[in-house]
Amino acid sequence: MTASERAGILVQALPYIRQYTGKTVVVKYGGNAMTSETLKQQVMEDIILLWLTGVKVVLVHGGGPEINALMNKLGKKPEFVDGLRVTDQETIDVVQMVLAGKVNKSLVNLLESKGGRAIGLSGIDDRLIEAKCKDSRLGLVGEITKINPDCVNDLLAKNYIPVISTIAAGEDGEIYNINGDTAAAYVAGALHAERLIMMTDIAGILRDINDPSSLISQISINEAQELRESGVISGGMIPKAECCIKAITEGVNKVIIMDGRVPHSILIELLTDEGAGTMFVK
Repeated sequence: MTASERAGILVQALPYIRQYTGKTVVVKYGGNAMTSETLKQQVMEDIILLWLTGVKVVLVHGGGPEINALMNKLGKKPEFVDGLRVTDQETIDVVQMVLAGKVNKSLVNLLESKGGRAIGLSGIDDRLIEAKCKDSRLGLVGEITKINPDCVNDLLAKNYIPVISTIAAGEDGEIYNINGDTAAAYVAGALHAERLIMMTDIAGILRDINDPSSLISQISINEAQELRESGVISGGMIPKAECCIKAITEGVNKVIIMDGRVPHSILIELLTDEGAGTMFVK
């Protein structure tokens, strides 16, 4: 690629940079994009580039594979009910150690090594995420009752990238494990984010799960509910779609479900004509 062609790409991105400068974008990060070291580097590069152009980026992360790996080392078998991790006292200790410790600080370090300014938070800090018991069958799995975004807004105002792990402060004094997609939806809503990006392991919502070309590029809340009733949105996509709808109803302008395995998918979505995945709109 010539210097002129590279300059042309930057010029084409200019309208999109102008659109998002000064706006808040929340990125939910997890899945294969987190376990692949190459993809992890690319995601962090995307975030740093957005941050350098004046976008207020908030990173909300999971860490399921790392939690499973440590539980296996400890001889404890992970259990799930309806896609949610059964979380007893021993498991919440592992979740807190992995999410608020290893994963969170590793991401902060990686962002800073690429020239960013990042600060790691958990939902416990300043009671950012408050929760109550969701279902006694699940143990210490929380249902979010309140988001207190002041600490995140303070960090954004000081030009930091907040990196948030999804554990919560319980109304009863317990620490709760929170589903990452749900936490990202609530946090983005409380911040009135311009965009929530949900990075997953699939391209988006497909009319035919066996046909990649049947990707639905844009969908409204009403259309999403109709597709769920008709069975197009099914299985593991149901809770993700519900999180997208929740984010929109809580004040997020647009939500995108996209394949985090695609290199630089965040930049493709925000700074090009092509876009990526399925966008939820009001």
